[in-house]
Amino acid sequence: MRQFFSKCPVCGNCTTVTSYKCKSCGTEIRGEFEPNEFNNLSKEDLEFLRTYLRNRGNLTKVAERFKISYPTAHSYFNRVLAKLGYLQSESFHYAEILEKLEKDQIDFSTALSLIKEEKEVKP
Repeated sequence: MRQFFSKCPVCGNCTTVTSYKCKSCGTEIRGEFEPNEFNNLSKEDLEFLRTYLRNRGNLTKVAERFKISYPTAHSYFNRVLAKLGYLQSESFHYAEILEKLEKDQIDFSTALSLIKEEKEVKP
């Protein structure tokens, strides 16, 4: 069976499902059906989310499964939540700062400054 595409492979715009059919009895329902937020996740995002659910929300076990550090797993989880629209941008931004700190792309004082700047900008 083919994978559902939420984006058109030709132009990149959103697709609409126009029919559903039961394999058992052959009933067919026609109309325009919108995809849900999970259809917009990549295969990698879905695999991460499935692993998270199989491990009952234990990010430590997810990190072990993917052989990544806990902060990286936490950051990836925040990215998935943001793609689903379940995360406020402030938390997402903090996760990005922490990931850069972990990868030695910035030092501790720079990370602290970025977090302080973020707090000053937010009311």
